[in-house]
Amino acid sequence: MATKNKYIPLIIGTAIAAGVVIGGKLNFTDTSDNLFSTNSKKDKINRLIDYIDYEYVDEINTDSIVDVTVNGILDNLDPHSTYIPKEDLARITENMKGDFVGIGINFYPYKDSIAVIKPTEGGPSERAGIMSGDRIILADGDTIYGSNITNDFITKKLKGDKNTKVKLTVYRKGEDDLLEFDIKRRAIPIKSVEASYMLTDQLGYIKINRFAESTFKEFKAALDELQEQGATKLTLDLRDNPGGFLGIAEQIADEFLEDDKLILFTKDKKGREERTYATDRGDFEDGDIYILINENSASASEVIAGALQDNDKGIIVGRRSYGKGLVQREMALGDGSAVRLTVSRYYTPTGRSIQRPYTNGNNSGYHSDYYKRLRTGELADEASIEVDDSLKFTTPKGKVVYGGGGIIPDVFVPVDRLFDNETINYLRRRRHFGYFVFEELDKDRSVYKDVTKYDFINNFEVSDDIVVRFQDYVNARERTNITFVAYNDEIRRIIKATLARQLFDDNAFEEIINKEDVMVQEVILLSTEYPNFKQ
Repeated sequence: MATKNKYIPLIIGTAIAAGVVIGGKLNFTDTSDNLFSTNSKKDKINRLIDYIDYEYVDEINTDSIVDVTVNGILDNLDPHSTYIPKEDLARITENMKGDFVGIGINFYPYKDSIAVIKPTEGGPSERAGIMSGDRIILADGDTIYGSNITNDFITKKLKGDKNTKVKLTVYRKGEDDLLEFDIKRRAIPIKSVEASYMLTDQLGYIKINRFAESTFKEFKAALDELQEQGATKLTLDLRDNPGGFLGIAEQIADEFLEDDKLILFTKDKKGREERTYATDRGDFEDGDIYILINENSASASEVIAGALQDNDKGIIVGRRSYGKGLVQREMALGDGSAVRLTVSRYYTPTGRSIQRPYTNGNNSGYHSDYYKRLRTGELADEASIEVDDSLKFTTPKGKVVYGGGGIIPDVFVPVDRLFDNETINYLRRRRHFGYFVFEELDKDRSVYKDVTKYDFINNFEVSDDIVVRFQDYVNARERTNITFVAYNDEIRRIIKATLARQLFDDNAFEEIINKEDVMVQEVILLSTEYPNFKQ
């Protein structure tokens, strides 16, 4: 084993210099003199892998070497060319497709049982009668409770082919006997439009978390509904949206831009350009539009912000965006894995690239740019944003915009204490709020039986006792001694919003959060007190 470990770095280092592995078995009667003089780079790596397979003194998993090789090659290209192993490809594809086949529940492995947090609205489980708080005991007669049951095992039992059935045995509080449900698996949407509702009588709000295949359809349905409710102005929230399909972003930008306005153009390595223009299909060309962005708004999010800003349309509100101006295309590698390879750069209508600088090869500084912005004070002070005068561009109406590192907003809003507190963000990532709220509701759901969503949003208050219980809950699980004195109000608001999500829907969550969200409140101010504001 020591010999094996000693030589693996040498093998990997040699392999990294070569291309993606393709091809079949090689003829070992060739001499080493012929090997490097007659074969291409691809043949070299093919032969090296075969030599290791057939001749190397120890057993080596060459699949893992190939994975490391591919990752090493891509690391030396740009920060956004990535390798997707076959075990991850299905999940990533499913997420970007916008749906999956299953029974439609959000569950929580609670005390060795599978507790239903909430069935998907309109999904097969809800239609069959599954309720929040139910414990799923059996699936097709197989036990799915106990300390050794994993999430992967549960998912495999509950997912399956479309229109197949699964028989669930369920324990429900207050029922003397176990309940049984036959549920037909259906396509379950993975929502990319997280929320849509009216902020004021005229101002609508839509939040998009990524650009998947289904996003434009979701967006259009939400926009149509808001317009029916009287929306003549729209807040499009793209904060923390990492991007996705470029074509979907183009469709959404088209909704706001007049016919024949340039949305963006791309250039490949040969200098070939592809230009995308707005069509006559836009339904919100005459409406006021406010785009919310922050340091995590990237790629397709920046396409929309840049297209509107460069066409003097709407107002961009927030903080400088991520700065990703590279376009990837997914390419299959033949073994179930894939590579997303950068194939072109995109440019906003004025001709600027918003791609942040990077050097070929691993660049840890590129991926830690957030901390640089935090350190320089940019997240709190607009004056700290660094611009390059050599990358200055001018819009048709004379507004100065900059390339070289994200979209700089028209109206700057500093960091929000609620969303940029490290402790609170940690608690959210660990899902402590969601699990705590589930356990609170599980004690007695009848307390909220007659409460309407409107009354809850406007009148319900989180008590001091609930905050103390949450603090005890976190400390017990994290084995720490955290206190929430410094941000007690923020904790209350997130607990209330999470209660609203589990009792009602995602809209209720966003409505509660946005009541104190400084960026949303800035938009409301702009749209009501300064309706003719132009940066």
